[in-house]
Amino acid sequence: MSKMIHVTEAGSDFEREPLVRPFGFKGNYLTELWQVAVRLQSTPGLGGTGLATQSVLYGDAELFAAHPEAGGNALLYVLTNKALELIKSTPFRTPPELLETILPPLTAAAAQLTGRTVNPNFILNAMVAPDNAAWLLYAAENGFTSFDEMLPDTFRPALRHRNDLIAILYQVSYNMPVADIVQAAKEGFFVFKIKTGHPGRQEDMLRLDMERLSAIHAALKDLRTPHTADGKLVYTMDANSRYEKKETLLRYLDHARKIGAFGQVLLYEEPLTETNTEYVDDAGVRIAADDSLHTVHDAQMRLEQGYGALVLKGIAKTLSLSLPMAKLADERNVPCMCSDLTVNPILVNWHKNLAARLAPFPGIGMGLMETNGDANYSNWPVMKGYAPYWSAPQQGVFHLDEEFYRRSGGIFEPVAHYEKMFRKH
Repeated sequence: MSKMIHVTEAGSDFEREPLVRPFGFKGNYLTELWQVAVRLQSTPGLGGTGLATQSVLYGDAELFAAHPEAGGNALLYVLTNKALELIKSTPFRTPPELLETILPPLTAAAAQLTGRTVNPNFILNAMVAPDNAAWLLYAAENGFTSFDEMLPDTFRPALRHRNDLIAILYQVSYNMPVADIVQAAKEGFFVFKIKTGHPGRQEDMLRLDMERLSAIHAALKDLRTPHTADGKLVYTMDANSRYEKKETLLRYLDHARKIGAFGQVLLYEEPLTETNTEYVDDAGVRIAADDSLHTVHDAQMRLEQGYGALVLKGIAKTLSLSLPMAKLADERNVPCMCSDLTVNPILVNWHKNLAARLAPFPGIGMGLMETNGDANYSNWPVMKGYAPYWSAPQQGVFHLDEEFYRRSGGIFEPVAHYEKMFRKH
């Protein structure tokens, strides 16, 4: 049995990272992302430093719209520090146990802090850095030195695979120039994740979404890749819960048929609002659940509503929540993919550890993972230099070799840039 861990010291700090251009999704735009570091130490003097990219727009779009951008980011950072207070008074054996214990009081703290009932994703996003730090502390306390060793036994069957390749979902935001998308295809990217759910009322949103697909498909339809059976590029869509009715989704898919793009659509992520319970298995494409997954029970409900894939967001909603969802998907023979939050390079490696061990995604035959930081951070080359391990993508895929698995993507190795935040002067 794992040791009981008592956190005696907990600290945090953050850096503001600007984006190349305003990044549009969920009907709004953000211009920077805060990189948060959390340090947890236990009684024997062992410690772990966890990172997070915090995104208020992802966590709660209404809260984002109600505050200046920096003000919303500050609220999310304060909630992370509320979590640290709770962690110091909550002994735990495993990080999933810790998350389950502190989520109720942290939810109450979030309501008090913001003056509203916030989306659970806001609270989970606040927990990512503490959760990652807890995993590293848990590993140190128990003598684990690899990602595989660190996984509790109950989750290992779901992460038993060893992919040699991970296909990269290349994210296309509302305002990314079509020329940039074409350039990405020429560089070898072949899975394009198109952000739908444009700002505005439903009719305006749908019109803009369809116009955007027409423009993208016109530019990409004649390009080819060696990674698919028919040589054609692959599209996915992500509305981040913006479509109020299934009928709107079906109209979008009909437009895809009309312009000849439908056959290249691999899946559609979270098209409908979180409260929409319409059955979607008859939409004609695989529908994936993402934003609405706050608990394993949520995942079970979506599967019953005909959703055909689960999106794991260990870097947005904690590894501790992603593991039981991966377990459920494995038991139901439902594929999983990993989606991004425009995270920093070190968190890309955390997520690669998850994507590398999931079953190959149908229609692709390899792992499937989004990463878009390189296209969106102004300082990406500098941030990449912080990572102790980095393997650049080649022709739209990550190649996973023996070194990646041996080093677990470098997540157990000290990161000087962030460790120095916690040195006592």
